[in-house]
Amino acid sequence: MQKISPCLWFDQDAEQAANFYVSIFRNSRIVEVARFPEGAPRPAGMVMTVRFILDGQEFLALNGGPEYTFSPAISMVAYCETQRELDDLWEQLSAGGAEVQCGWLQDKFGVSWQIVPTALPALMSGKDVAATQRAMAALLQMKKLDIAALQRAYNNS
Repeated sequence: MQKISPCLWFDQDAEQAANFYVSIFRNSRIVEVARFPEGAPRPAGMVMTVRFILDGQEFLALNGGPEYTFSPAISMVAYCETQRELDDLWEQLSAGGAEVQCGWLQDKFGVSWQIVPTALPALMSGKDVAATQRAMAALLQMKKLDIAALQRAYNNS
């Protein structure tokens, strides 16, 4: 068990969400499912928590009730080496959710994701200020990010 791991608060979809995420990311699995006991604030036997691993990162999903919902103030960032990987993650995670802007989407459970090419940090922090500004202008026009278009904007080609 890692020392720090994110906990995602769901109303009642923790197990469905964990299974969905595990089906998308390699090196992922459900570790443990705990259920509410008698006398708990939710029905006995209902899934309380799901501990799961996504590509080596541990998470906890909690069925905490409707009191809290997700907001883009906290998001998951998935880095992609290739456009194909980015396209695949985008398609799977946005299904039933919403495409937002600048590589952001909201999945069908309301969790915000940033699907980011590994090349993007270099494009956004290059020493050529004009190139970075061109890449940023291109990025602001996109929902799903296009690695080649961002590189072309950076290179001014």
